Amino acid sequence: MPGWVLWLIAAGVFGIGEMLTTSFFLAPFAVGATLAAVVVSLAMLLVVRPIARSHMKTPPQIRTGAAALIGKQAIVLERIANNEGVGCVKIEGEVWTARAFDDDEVIEQGKRVQVIEIKGATALVSE
Repeated sequence: MPGWVLWLIAAGVFGIGEMLTTSFFLAPFAVGATLAAVVVSLAMLLVVRPIARSHMKTPPQIRTGAAALIGKQAIVLERIANNEGVGCVKIEGEVWTARAFDDDEVIEQGKRVQVIEIKGATALVSE
């Protein structure tokens, strides 16, 4: 359970305790726990968010698997026509099922294309 949730629970318990006792003994603890929840939340935001953002912007040199193929050049081995459901390309020595990124585009055998996106085991390509 995240730290801020625990602090909010503690603040609630202290607040309820204060209402039941009316001695102004637990109220400062309730306020302190609420402030601690805010501080923990802000600290997590300031620490974790930059790390997450840096992981979202992974440069192409570090990408692995299918993500590493995006932007690479490929050679059309079999004519690509989306409406006929045919198409095959060779990307860095591997043969992939291919579809044109533009649905209307037909790409003939032997042409060089660029990999735009990988969806499952299919490469979406464009001239």
